[in-house]
Amino acid sequence: MKNTPSVQRTTKQPINLAAIRQAFQRWSNSPDPLTRLTRRLSTTLSLETQLGILAEEIGNAIPFDALSYRHTIAHRDFVFATGMGGPHQCEYRLNLEGFFYGTLTLNRRKRFTDDELQAIEMVISAAIFPLRNACQYIAIEQAALTDALTSIPNKRALDEHLQRASSLSDRHGEEYTLILCDLDHFKTVNDQHGHVVGDHLLKLTAEAIENAIRNSDSVYRFGGEEFAILLPHTGEREARDVADRVRNAVGDIKIDCGGTELSVTISCGLARHLCEESPSQWIARADEALYRAKAQGRNCTRVFASIG
Repeated sequence: MKNTPSVQRTTKQPINLAAIRQAFQRWSNSPDPLTRLTRRLSTTLSLETQLGILAEEIGNAIPFDALSYRHTIAHRDFVFATGMGGPHQCEYRLNLEGFFYGTLTLNRRKRFTDDELQAIEMVISAAIFPLRNACQYIAIEQAALTDALTSIPNKRALDEHLQRASSLSDRHGEEYTLILCDLDHFKTVNDQHGHVVGDHLLKLTAEAIENAIRNSDSVYRFGGEEFAILLPHTGEREARDVADRVRNAVGDIKIDCGGTELSVTISCGLARHLCEESPSQWIARADEALYRAKAQGRNCTRVFASIG
């Protein structure tokens, strides 16, 4: 015999919908500055937008000349600043439940009074929870776009950036070049020395590439032992120079494997973005150039020649 569980709904007190509606209306329309601040902050998870709201609400109550915020989120610096500074400042380290959520600094030409400092602290206390949520949202977003092994952006991040670069190239005629790099004979490294050494080599390769490229360039782990480098405002000749620097930097890697020294090489294929070309087509051409580098002896750079 099949028994069907029954659920009995019990309510100690009837829900007062009218009271809830009235409370919501009061919360939505309250002129109280702290209520207005938390209401506005609750509408977004953008940390930059929240800091703009916070600056506006503080400025409505306490005049200041500049507000700045600094924090390191997921190993990346986040900086927000508005206004021009003055000689007097008050600085607050934002801590909540044992975690640090950045430093907020206010500057102005006139010294802050004790009453003003107390009011600023009250405003920050009301804002700290939404700011915490925005910081955590950035960290989660960043984790989804970061390769866990090498700590550089992953293929998902590359796809997003290629889409943006393609749009900018088509709209404004800006030059972008993509380099795909692949470690030579990486499977042999794993077979002979194990995956621990292989993973260490991938980390060192990511560091070597980052050190070899320019500040404006960005590197991604494309998959396995393959990396991608996106170069803005760069043509084929300059991109070849970057690729050759990368090859030299990776060639300088040395790993002590207990009596033997491991070194590797890397092959590179590059392609400049063409007008109206999709990211997948762009990647395919760079991959074709990389295939030719592999087929023609490895440890070299090949270009998918473009016209125009």
